[in-house]
Amino acid sequence: MNKVIRHEIFTRWQNDNPNPRTELEYSTPFELLIAVLLSAQSTDVGVNKATRKLYPVANTPQAIIDLGIDKLKSYVKTIGLYNTKAENIIKTCNMLVELHNSIIPDDREALEALPGVGRKTANVVLNTAFGHPVMAVDTHIFRVGNRTKIAPGKNVLEVEKKLLKAIPKEFLVDAHHWMILHGRYVCTARKPKCGSCLIEDLCEFKEKTEIDSY
Repeated sequence: MNKVIRHEIFTRWQNDNPNPRTELEYSTPFELLIAVLLSAQSTDVGVNKATRKLYPVANTPQAIIDLGIDKLKSYVKTIGLYNTKAENIIKTCNMLVELHNSIIPDDREALEALPGVGRKTANVVLNTAFGHPVMAVDTHIFRVGNRTKIAPGKNVLEVEKKLLKAIPKEFLVDAHHWMILHGRYVCTARKPKCGSCLIEDLCEFKEKTEIDSY
């Protein structure tokens, strides 16, 4: 896939959705961080249901510490791996209070030092909360990058690095959201909806579905 085609792909996504946003509900960087921590192997819909009840009660590091592990678990028990996630959230809140004055750091190294925060979670926070031109590669972006041939790679880090090089700079801040939404709703895992795809004529996927799946 060449630069001209990549530019056209992102131009179409931008024209269709000029201001893409995460589907996780949040109002502060801290709320975003907690939502992303909860979202691993869970749906955004499920996370939002939990945080809609949690955040009115506790939406700062100290408030969650004061809430305590048992009550925190009662709010997030509908989410997969909730025990481990709740423990990491409490540990993260303690570190935020002790090391960062309860402020989410705008720095990858500091973010990845927080319990439960890996490279993908750090990238989501850096991109969505702070506008950094980084790529958080989840299963959707990994699939889209490989299937379309925008940035094929054998693993998540390889796809991330290729995307950072391949995506035109003017699209990089929003590219994460466009690709996730495309993978979630159009370029789905089992049966991509090629007949309704904005970039069908540009995509290099060889096994395109012919029938409009919408």
